[in-house]
Amino acid sequence: MTRLFGTDGVRGIANRDLTPELAYKLGRAGAHVLAAGNAPGRIVVGRDTRISGDMLEAALSAGICSTGVDVLSVGVIPTPAVAVLTRKLDAAAGVVISASHNPVEDNGIKFFGPSGYKLTDDKEQQIEGLLSGSGGGIATPVGAGVGRIYRVLDADDRYAAFLKGTISGDLAGMKIVVDCANGAAYRVAPRVLRELGADVTPIFNTPDGVNINDGCGSTHPEKLQQAVVESGADLGLAHDGDADRLIAVDHRGNLVDGDQIMVICARHLKAQNRLPKNTVVVTVMSNLGLHLAMREAGIDVLQTKVGDRYVLEELLHTGAVFGGEQSGHILFLDHSPTGDGVLTALQLLAVVKSSGRSLAELAGRMERLPQLLKNVRVADKHRVMTSPVLAQRIAEMEKRLAGQGRILVRPSGTESLVRVMAEGRDMDQLQAVVQELVDVVQKI
Repeated sequence: MTRLFGTDGVRGIANRDLTPELAYKLGRAGAHVLAAGNAPGRIVVGRDTRISGDMLEAALSAGICSTGVDVLSVGVIPTPAVAVLTRKLDAAAGVVISASHNPVEDNGIKFFGPSGYKLTDDKEQQIEGLLSGSGGGIATPVGAGVGRIYRVLDADDRYAAFLKGTISGDLAGMKIVVDCANGAAYRVAPRVLRELGADVTPIFNTPDGVNINDGCGSTHPEKLQQAVVESGADLGLAHDGDADRLIAVDHRGNLVDGDQIMVICARHLKAQNRLPKNTVVVTVMSNLGLHLAMREAGIDVLQTKVGDRYVLEELLHTGAVFGGEQSGHILFLDHSPTGDGVLTALQLLAVVKSSGRSLAELAGRMERLPQLLKNVRVADKHRVMTSPVLAQRIAEMEKRLAGQGRILVRPSGTESLVRVMAEGRDMDQLQAVVQELVDVVQKI
């Protein structure tokens, strides 16, 4: 059986790869591994705005209830809210139905443990083991032993209160445009900003089930950049479909990515003596400019594989509390067990306001070196990544850069893509290098 769990749970095209039957089985197996025999026997379930979310939530919840475990349904809500509410509602586990920044036809199922952290590989393997077998050993109660579904009607209120409690002061006087990606943050992100006193203009906040991430959100910030400039806003904020990431835009319409946000926040945390180990954890995708800016600030940087789960593992291993990815997945472990785009936005806004400087000025403390990334759709990621032809060509390209840049070719953890990235000071050279490698990947 092909491994179901990727770097971010189980993903696939809804109703083809990720079917209601599979969701039901995942509900049964997940409930057995995470909640069976454990008090309390209840699991938090949330989802994003995809049209397939209702279908998959119904099947997943049926599977959970069939084992005698109750479901606490929190409805449409950001992925990190499920992690937070799993803790706050004293549940045995949490599950979110979302495919994050992926297109609407995709969906996913991701589990959290009782503390709100993503599952360990061991727990995921236990769940998969039950799916690959007969499913024997999983309880099938009858009568009063069957689980119930409870609607948590104040889930947004609880999450909003948690978010506001992560900063001191307010955001009065700040004019902000927020792109909700027609996704899970469409209610809570504008609400929290307004309740903290900001002048807020939300865009892409009318989900219809199929427009999630469609030309909007953190992976398509062009409309946000335009809206910020045209409205004269101080800055803009962009989330993805499940709001676990943040990309910002300064008042001039320039993008401020996860690397720059981490530099801004890390410098502030260090000044406040709130940066344990004086360390930030990033991935291999972070720009060389981040490393230079952190070094200038006297902050140590640790590097991991791509994926916020690897950043989290390193944070827990080292005792550091802050890190993230260039894509905008940023973790503040002193506040939350997972990356949270709305929480990150509040931390960034608090720094901007307290500094008295513009986001553009703060972001300018990091020089972002030219970095070119192309995604190549492939049939078999493993075949591409193990190709000796590709390895040889990468070595040749690295010689061409002669120590003045770097190359990174890696498979996507959630899609049938190979990502080709080159970084350096000469953009013409980077374009030539990346195109040659893309051509090689496409021919394998």
